[in-house]
Formats: sequence, structure tokens, C-alpha cells
Amino acid sequence: MKKTLLILLYLSLSIYANPLSVKATNDVDYFQSGDERFWCPISGFNLKENYKTSFVSTLNNGRKRQYASITFLVKDNEEYGIDLNNVQVIDWSSEKYIDAAKAYYVVGSKVKPLLANESKIAFKKEKDAKDFIKKYNGKIISFEDAIKLSQKTLKADYKKQKTINMKKIYPKGKKIFEKRCSQDIDPTDYLEINELKADIINNNLCKKLKESQLQTVAMYIWDVKRFGDLDSIKNRVVVEEDEKCPVCGMFVAKYPRWAAQIIYSHGNHEHKFSFDGVKDLMKFYFDPKRWISSNNHMVNNDNIKQILVTDYYSQEAIDGAKAYYVIGSDVYGPMGHELIPFERLEDAETFKADHSGKLIIEFDKLKEEEIYKLDE
Repeated sequence: MKKTLLILLYLSLSIYANPLSVKATNDVDYFQSGDERFWCPISGFNLKENYKTSFVSTLNNGRKRQYASITFLVKDNEEYGIDLNNVQVIDWSSEKYIDAAKAYYVVGSKVKPLLANESKIAFKKEKDAKDFIKKYNGKIISFEDAIKLSQKTLKADYKKQKTINMKKIYPKGKKIFEKRCSQDIDPTDYLEINELKADIINNNLCKKLKESQLQTVAMYIWDVKRFGDLDSIKNRVVVEEDEKCPVCGMFVAKYPRWAAQIIYSHGNHEHKFSFDGVKDLMKFYFDPKRWISSNNHMVNNDNIKQILVTDYYSQEAIDGAKAYYVIGSDVYGPMGHELIPFERLEDAETFKADHSGKLIIEFDKLKEEEIYKLDE
């Protein structure tokens, strides 16, 4: 009798399930590694909860990334660079991943968008897309057009969402953080918001939270506290929000713990280049013409006014030419293996011992071939 009631309950829930829900109804395939694989690395949104609008990409460095929607795929492409010929998307009907370039996309349906003004959902079969439109409106576009549309509205979408976050999400997140979480959480310890969420759970950094509460507090920590805490650092590497690393193309301000700069001076003119780690700074230092126009005669080592790197412990800006660098540790930067900078030799020695570092080296001893070996 009990078994029969459970079956009837399951059937009744299935009948009345929201047909426009983007939540997975079957097993979820995760493509990212580590405990952070359950969340989108750009937004932090739970992938199971947004499975039917999710995408999978491969970055230029070979890493797999999984997104809650096409908006975050486009955002990631803007920063990291993605092979758009190697993207997969969930087929709404079967909930299986398919070739994104061959899918039919319904835009402007009644499916609630996650961040953009209009949702964009994919179908393997054109007939399924047309049948869906008959019930829930929308029109069919190609993958190329879906990408272009998302790119076109990306800035406005984020601006609109930021306004909502500032009024509603961040105040709620702050209350949760102050009442239920460890005040020692350092957001600069993480490269992505999904890593932060995984650590909160794995190390009990907050009292037990629902997924919605976890997302809210993570957004506050990631978007507000991460940059607000920087104001307490008197001397740091200052990077503008729109500055990109000339080597990898990533937005440097996103990674304050790893920020580095070379400042060139010629006559009354100064020009700076910002980097998301010492590794990329050194690649640029050894061969700047590889990364910028050869017509920029100002950029040569004779015109270097200052090299700034971020001390890993103090997070203050220090003289890169006088710093000590730990190589081969178990701490990764935005671009993988890094040179970890310190102002004091004692700090470098402590870090090397704590994080399995292989070598401490000074700036003038660094060689170009050693820098590129860090990518291997």
C-alpha cells in the first residue's frame, strides 16, 4: 500500500511539474573537475537547477567549462577565449548534450531567462523546436545568431542585473555572511566563484545553507567583499576594470591577488601594461613585440620605469625587480602554474615549505625558457 501511494505521488508530481522549468529531471552530466563542478564558474549558479539551458565549452588551454546559460558562455569567451566550434548544449527534449553549432535555438519563449532579457534554449530536432514554439512562443535562430544576440546584449544584461544585485541580493548576502559565516573567509583565495561555494560547503565556513542562500552569500562575498577588502590595503597594484592582460586577454581586475604591472616611460609619456600573474608579465618582459604592435617603440626594456607585482601574503604592491619568486608550488594562479612573489626572503621560504615549492629565485636570475616550462 505504501509503495502504491509513493508511485501515485510521483506520478502526480510529474503531471503537474512545470513544463518550463530549466531544472534537470534526469541524471546530470558534469564536465568540470573537483568539488566546484556542480556550479557555473562565471555566475556560481547551480548547474542542476539550470541544466536545460546549460552549455559546455573547452577553453584554449584545454580545460572544460560548464555554464548555466549561453550568457555566461559568451562572458567567458570574452575573457578567456573559447573554441566556438567545440561547444555542446543541452537538448531541451532529451536533456542530452549535443553539438551546439547544429542545434535549433528558440529565443523569446515563455521560459524565464536567467540573466538576459530573453531565454535561448536548444533543440536537436527542428520539429521539436517548432512544436515548442506553438505552445510557448518564440522563434528559431542559429547558434551563430544566438551568440551574436547574447554578445549584443551582454553589457546591458549585466548592468541591469548589477542594479538588482545591489538593491536586493548583496544586502541579503551581507546579512547571511555576518550572521552565519566565518568572518575569516578570504575571497582572493579563489579563482572562481564556484571554488568559493565548494569551499564553503566542504570546510563548513558557513552554517548549513539552502542552495539559494549559498548563492546569495557567495555573490556578496565574490562581488562585494572581494573588492571592498582591497580598500584596506594601502599600497596595492591598481588595475582599471576594463584592463586586459596583453598576453592571455583576461580581465586583470578580476584577480587582484595576482595583479602585476610593467610601467614604461619615455620623455613625458608613460604607459602601463597589467597582467593576471607574474608568468604572463615575464613572457611580455622577455618579448613584448610578440604581444603588441611592433610600431610601439616606447615599449622596450630600456624604457621600463617600474615593475610591480603583488606580494602573495600582504597583497601589497612590491618592486618586482627586487622580489623573491617561488616556482613549482601547489598554488595555482589564473593561468595555472605561477611564480609566487614575496618582498621578504623569509616569507618566500615559509611559502615554499608550506606549499611544496621547488625553487626560490630572484628576478634577474629568471630565464625565458623557465617561464614557458610552467605551462607544461
